Amino acid sequence: MRNLILPVSLCMLMITSCVSKKKYVELENKYTDTKGNLQKLQLKQEEINRRVEIYNDRINSLKDDNANLEEENELKFDVNSDNIVISKKGRDIMNATLAKVNPEKLAKAKTLKDSLNLALSYNIISQTLGEAELLNSDELDIDIDETVVMISISDKLLFSTGSYRIKESAYSLITKIADIAEAEPSIDIMIEGHTDSQTISNAAVQDNWDLSVKRATSIVRLLQNKFKIDGNRLIASGRGDTVPLLPNTSSENRAKNRRTRIVILPNINKFFALLNSEN
Repeated sequence: MRNLILPVSLCMLMITSCVSKKKYVELENKYTDTKGNLQKLQLKQEEINRRVEIYNDRINSLKDDNANLEEENELKFDVNSDNIVISKKGRDIMNATLAKVNPEKLAKAKTLKDSLNLALSYNIISQTLGEAELLNSDELDIDIDETVVMISISDKLLFSTGSYRIKESAYSLITKIADIAEAEPSIDIMIEGHTDSQTISNAAVQDNWDLSVKRATSIVRLLQNKFKIDGNRLIASGRGDTVPLLPNTSSENRAKNRRTRIVILPNINKFFALLNSEN
């Protein structure tokens, strides 16, 4: 009997060993397949992530393009019947300024050029020079032509008769001219001295040419030395009695001809900054 049991046991052991190895191989194959599938999924996931990144970059790029288009639209220039080039943003700024202007004055603006000049005049007078102080003054006049601003100031506000020394009472006015220059670094400022036709000659000045130049130079020096306006932005010009506003035939006319003209020369790209300034 013992002799029979031993061969049977050995046979069962061999069968068990064979079955276990078969399952092992099967499991090993499944593991290999699973590992391969996992690697494929990882590769697919990496591809998906790469595509998502590309799509996100495209979306961000489109957002940037859209923002640029909106900005370009704001700056898009149109040429109107007055042959004035104006952007949408500039027109919006102008309209916002005109909303503050006296309706009677606004009614006189028949063209876009009139509206631009009125808006800029309002801004300079009311926001920079001080409306209450100077708006109704006969001693100050503002004219605007093609975005060049010309402020004519009577010599009574700036100088004593025959003198080129600036009155201390004029410092507040010149301070506001300096404020314009400081607010917009792109503009240049030309100071023009004008006299009447009456001859002048004394120890300080030789003639009207000399007086007009020295008056302009006095203001330029003040802007440069006291208010630190860069000298390369300032121009001093003396015109003597060669450009009168009125015939020098009466004391009233001569008084109007004695003046200093401040000419503001803005960079066209910065023109609307003068409209949009807040003081």
